[in-house]
Amino acid sequence: MNAEFFEALAMLEKERGLPADYLLEKIKNAIVIAVKKDYEVEDENVSVVIEPDQGKFSVSLLKTVVEEVEDPATEISLEEAQQKKKSCKAGDEYAIPLKTKDFGRIAAQTAKHVIRQGLKEAERSQMYAEMQSKAHEIISAVVTNIEPVKGIVTLELGKGGVATLPRNEQVAGEELREGQHVKVYVVDVMETERGPRMMISRTHPGLVKRMFEMEVPEIFDGTVEIKAISREAGARTKMAVWSKDENVDPVGACIGPRGQRVANIVEELGGEKIDIVRWSEDPAQFISAALSPATVVGVELLEGDTKSCRVTVPDHQLSLAIGNKGQNVRLAARLTGWKIDIGPESQAEQIMEEYEQRKQEVQQQIDQAVDDLFDDEDGEELIQQEQPEEMAEGAEQDE
Repeated sequence: MNAEFFEALAMLEKERGLPADYLLEKIKNAIVIAVKKDYEVEDENVSVVIEPDQGKFSVSLLKTVVEEVEDPATEISLEEAQQKKKSCKAGDEYAIPLKTKDFGRIAAQTAKHVIRQGLKEAERSQMYAEMQSKAHEIISAVVTNIEPVKGIVTLELGKGGVATLPRNEQVAGEELREGQHVKVYVVDVMETERGPRMMISRTHPGLVKRMFEMEVPEIFDGTVEIKAISREAGARTKMAVWSKDENVDPVGACIGPRGQRVANIVEELGGEKIDIVRWSEDPAQFISAALSPATVVGVELLEGDTKSCRVTVPDHQLSLAIGNKGQNVRLAARLTGWKIDIGPESQAEQIMEEYEQRKQEVQQQIDQAVDDLFDDEDGEELIQQEQPEEMAEGAEQDE
């Protein structure tokens, strides 16, 4: 029986990947509970020894040797103990071997329940650890079901794992089919009452980031770093990159020879446009690059803690800088973390002209005020009164 027991443990460890030590601990606890129920004793009165290496499995009831028994469940008389072991003396702990078949029916059921529960917990714990290791990674999955009303997609992840892809995590306009293989991004793994639950997405910016990390060797080895990324799934992604090595062009590395690297990712994303720009510590340069493919004439960083700026672009590129329904400037703002106000170059010139005109008007007003001061009659009399004194002072100096 012991051999069959240990063979079963080995099979569980091999087929389900459940650690034998974990299972043995659960089994020990189950047996202790069973003995406690059947013999009405405490934990310290039960001994369970399991030695897989030697194939030994024993259960004993521990009793204290006493002169006079007061509690038969936990004590044994010295006379009875010495009949079985002559060396026993009062105060010794005497072990009475038990057979599992001696356990009561209820105790046996309890043991089975605890063992099954332990196996479930072990599987859940193992599944959670395995899923947790895939957090913030891309995994391949197979579409197994599409809910027609809410559009929720059920995906098989392998090894019996299943996850759901809500509609808001699906790319707009993308039509998935049953049996289709897709790549999803693992946003997080949560522990629930029903077991671990994997939160997956097709719209998260992390999906594009991980694709580039797997596609571009320079990113994988750390030479090129993705500093920021913003995305509107299915339409456009903007990504800012930086190189630790001045001899390596970060943008060129991501694009790849003949544009093959970025083309592979665009194809995987169903034609989603990707703008790759150079990251800079200088906010003005970074903002200018982020508005690609538009050309920027100037960037004015506004004072204050709001991180706002005013950007000037050529008139003919204003719509390109703003993008369809504001998409380009919106993604650039998310990428840089700055609020961006875009205006055409002609508007900037007009503002400068108005400023210069206003400046001239103010200067004219000042000049006129000075002229009026000296043209005033009182002012003229005051000047005339002051002149003799000035002349007298001059005469004294001449003497």
